[in-house]
Amino acid sequence: MKKITLSALLLGMMAFNAAADDAAVEQIKRGEYLARAGDCVACHTKAGGAEFAGGLPMVTPIGTIYSTNITPDKQNGIGDYSYDDFQKAVRHGVAKNGDTLYPAMPYPSYAVVSDEDMQALYAYFMHGVQPVAQANQESDIPWPLSMRWPLAIWRGIFAPDVKAFQPIKGQDAVLARGQYLVEGLGHCGACHTPRSITMQEKALNDGEGSDYLSGSSAPIDGWTASNLRGDSGDGLGRWSEDQLVQFLRTGRNDHTAVFGGMTDVVQHSLQHLTPEDATAIARYLKSLGAKDPNQVGFTPDDTVAKALWKGDDSKTGASVYVDSCAACHKTDGSGYKRFFPELRGNSVVLASDPTSLIHIVLSGAQLPGMKGAPTTITMPAFGWRLNDQQVADVVNFIRTSWGNSAASTVSASDVAKVRKDEAVVNHQGNVDVEKLTP
Repeated sequence: MKKITLSALLLGMMAFNAAADDAAVEQIKRGEYLARAGDCVACHTKAGGAEFAGGLPMVTPIGTIYSTNITPDKQNGIGDYSYDDFQKAVRHGVAKNGDTLYPAMPYPSYAVVSDEDMQALYAYFMHGVQPVAQANQESDIPWPLSMRWPLAIWRGIFAPDVKAFQPIKGQDAVLARGQYLVEGLGHCGACHTPRSITMQEKALNDGEGSDYLSGSSAPIDGWTASNLRGDSGDGLGRWSEDQLVQFLRTGRNDHTAVFGGMTDVVQHSLQHLTPEDATAIARYLKSLGAKDPNQVGFTPDDTVAKALWKGDDSKTGASVYVDSCAACHKTDGSGYKRFFPELRGNSVVLASDPTSLIHIVLSGAQLPGMKGAPTTITMPAFGWRLNDQQVADVVNFIRTSWGNSAASTVSASDVAKVRKDEAVVNHQGNVDVEKLTP
């Protein structure tokens, strides 16, 4: 029988501990990647604040909700959460004290996250995030909607326990990975799926119907979330898988550039995904059928472009477009690929709800440089010098030119509503738009 010396035993214990430490480090790194994929920082970090310390205001139909501190601070954060406390909050929307979380926390989506990934997330938030002693801010929701106990009933009806994701037998592995990320950590449906009057998502996955990822039913923070299904007009039907991957990783492609809340998603989450995960997401989204298979696709028409080339700006809104937009987006609406978005055939332009287009004309936008596209793109604000009718005219011009055939017409009152809701002003200061002349 071979004798084990004390030194050999100690060396073995040291090797075991080193292996355990390496595994713990790898788990924390994995959790950090998953937190990126879930874009936790976007909601749980306010502008200029510490990461994950909460305090970000989120305007909802029932009032303003402030995100909570999810750092491992024991008094203000989740430092005294056990793993079971953590997974109940993330997956099922139940806080440590038993209260139901507001569904601004997309726990119906996170319910599909695997145990292995949930353990990694817990390890990261407990050991990879710095604790921040920042108190949570009370949400500004009027009574009786501010009461928590009715949310438990809502959760039981509209957010029942969902099983962890299981791929379909024989399903393509890349497609299955994309489905897991989209339905789970990516929680894409939280913004891109329409909601019922009782505020639940109309579908949590494609198996529950074509409402899933067909676009938001109402603006979120003044922006409408786009249709991510295969519709040929306002969806992704005309995008290739490669173009979608490029958009996810850089916020831009040959068709468009990201704006609004989606800018934060690309900046803080999607650009950090591995190429394999970005491809998986794109492949899954491209597998979704159209919400409206009869939707008329985009057909280019150069009539307006030829008229503007000849100096004919008689079409309503054309003169405003030439003066304010054509330098970047060209008189034919083609823009500059991967820099200034194409407006002809742009799915945002063709969307039935024009809120996003009105908003970006009024307030402008900035797309920061990303890993794969370091140049910052800036769209200037025009709300400071265009009145409501001028904005309506140029938006209608864009939505009905170069082959664009948006169904609805934008009125000055539509613009006024967005301007009021968003308090859109130019960096030069407030402007009395009523005194502006067309």
